[in-house]
Amino acid sequence: MSAIANIVAFDGAATPVSHTFTPISVTREKGMVLAEWRENVAGIPAYASPRVSMRMEKLKSGLYRVESRVVVPVMESVSGQNAAGYTAAPKVAYENTEVNIGYFHERSDLTGRRLVRQLAVNIMGNVSTTVTPATTGPAAELFDLLVTPT
Repeated sequence: MSAIANIVAFDGAATPVSHTFTPISVTREKGMVLAEWRENVAGIPAYASPRVSMRMEKLKSGLYRVESRVVVPVMESVSGQNAAGYTAAPKVAYENTEVNIGYFHERSDLTGRRLVRQLAVNIMGNVSTTVTPATTGPAAELFDLLVTPT
């Protein structure tokens, strides 16, 4: 199993910016493993920071359910102070969330799981040329190898 480590990803901005997600925890509960990361941004409270989670569980049916989730909270904008000079702290207005879920039979193999993951990634990224699939990193290992970070 991979040791939990930082995840570095670029955003989709016109000038891409690198985001580093720091490991927060790995929990195990009744056959489910959940790994969590958070981007530590100066001046932003932890609850309002972008975060990543990966989860794996074996269902009663024998299927493996794997999930990768990315959440980016959006803060309210504070427009000024009241008559007493008090400025309220900004709060999270809403969260944008992307969830990728895979269901894999216990008899499935690495090649089949990697094929479906790479097809989904290429369709989401509108990739129509030959690309070498990512075979390392927490998401690739979760979906392809059915391995979660420790």
